Amino acid sequence: MQETKAAKMTEVKGKERLIVALDVPSMDEALALVEELRDEVGMFKVGLELFTHCGTKLLDELKRLEAPVFFDGKFHDIPNTAAAASREIAGRGVEMFNVHAQGGSEMIKAAQKAAHEAADAAKVKRPILLAVTVLTSISQEILTNDLGISDKVDQVVGRYAALAYRSGADGVVASAKEVPIIRSQVGNKFIIVTPGIRPTWASEDDQKRIVTPKEAVEMGTDYVVVGRPITRAKDRKDAAKRIAEELSI
Repeated sequence: MQETKAAKMTEVKGKERLIVALDVPSMDEALALVEELRDEVGMFKVGLELFTHCGTKLLDELKRLEAPVFFDGKFHDIPNTAAAASREIAGRGVEMFNVHAQGGSEMIKAAQKAAHEAADAAKVKRPILLAVTVLTSISQEILTNDLGISDKVDQVVGRYAALAYRSGADGVVASAKEVPIIRSQVGNKFIIVTPGIRPTWASEDDQKRIVTPKEAVEMGTDYVVVGRPITRAKDRKDAAKRIAEELSI
């Protein structure tokens, strides 16, 4: 695990904590957002919608632009397949990427090992490996009725975080509301990335377990992922600046 990176997060301020989700359908739109916002944010998230449209060409272009990337592919497969995918992504020089904690310890370990080998071979920085705990769109009702898991959401998140920690991941993706239980399971030397962030002036959209940027940092998260409150704002740069200011506490 990259404990030094995690420990240094206490020193990170404002915009460096802010990851903007490039949840747009084309490369042109994504690159336009990067050009517009690169001075206001610390990283850009590439998710499945954009990646399935653009492929690795987008990652190569973002690397050329020196725009740090969080690849939100959420790999969840047999260890060999997850490792192969992790190898390809790590070699592209992304800052961080993720897998599903539900894939289990063997899968997480295989992904981390492959990512390190690929990054070293490509002479790029080893990426941060995150494990997704419970998606922020999953409410307690969905967890119980649809997925058949009777435990409380925070209990499941804590269990998955502990699994990720033991398996060598560098951190997790989780709602800021679960940060206290994660910290109780794995301590402070573990990176937490929080999606589902909505400032008070933005709508909740389809997220269920949300918090504001300020609340997220106060709870102990390291990075926050923000999409529509910035990308759909009338003044995107101003929206990003306002959120960065909330994160500078």
